[in-house]
Amino acid sequence: MVTRDTNWPEGTPCWVDLGVPDIAQASVFYTAVFGWTIPEGSPETGGYSVATLRGRNVAGIGPKQGPPEAPSMWMTYLASDDVDATAARIKGAGGQIVMDPMDVMGEGKMAVAIDTTGAAFGLWQGLRHTGAAIANEPGAQTWNEQLSRDFEAAKAFYQSVFGYEYEDASSDGFEYAAFKLNGNYAGGIGGLPVGTPDRMPSMWGTYFGAADTDATVAKVIAQGGGTIRDPQDTPYGRTATVTDDQGAAFNIISISAT
Repeated sequence: MVTRDTNWPEGTPCWVDLGVPDIAQASVFYTAVFGWTIPEGSPETGGYSVATLRGRNVAGIGPKQGPPEAPSMWMTYLASDDVDATAARIKGAGGQIVMDPMDVMGEGKMAVAIDTTGAAFGLWQGLRHTGAAIANEPGAQTWNEQLSRDFEAAKAFYQSVFGYEYEDASSDGFEYAAFKLNGNYAGGIGGLPVGTPDRMPSMWGTYFGAADTDATVAKVIAQGGGTIRDPQDTPYGRTATVTDDQGAAFNIISISAT
């Protein structure tokens, strides 16, 4: 378990939020699955709601952005000490800024970018809101990874922007590297698995911890969600990929409750 009340180191996945058509429906779903407490958001923020776990901020749920056909999705935010400077580095490395740096009601400063492989991600410079205040426990953000069809380009981009160092775990037919900041593991970058449909875009994915992956998947299904990848054992824990009842995909990984 990790608790934190200060800004995360630059480049660390520090926050995740969900964009959906129906915030209230999503709140019911995730409360049932993860035990989150989700107060209704204010009209000034479009109903954006901050979920808590044991009284600590864990994730956000807000209105879906983009055209009606855009999918519901989880967004990963990378910590920035200076969003304007980070945005400039993103452009210099060949990425795009699709939402310019903006202040968020005194909570912090954000931007949204697309990397050179087409994966979208957010930037967050914390002020009052420093990002996730709890991580690496059941119901909380545990791991974040970027997957694309150009593994080497993705690694080069994020190394240029954030200075990531990599520990490669690739093998035949499998491309993956953990990235480190100041010697500490912070997330992963990998290639989309062989056989991934062409319609599947490059993406940042989120893993939420679970005391029992199979039981959590059962809760997902009971609440109207679905499975993309059934539970399976891995060297890092038992994992599954699921969707909520509005189609947003996320991952589950077993993690000790202590």
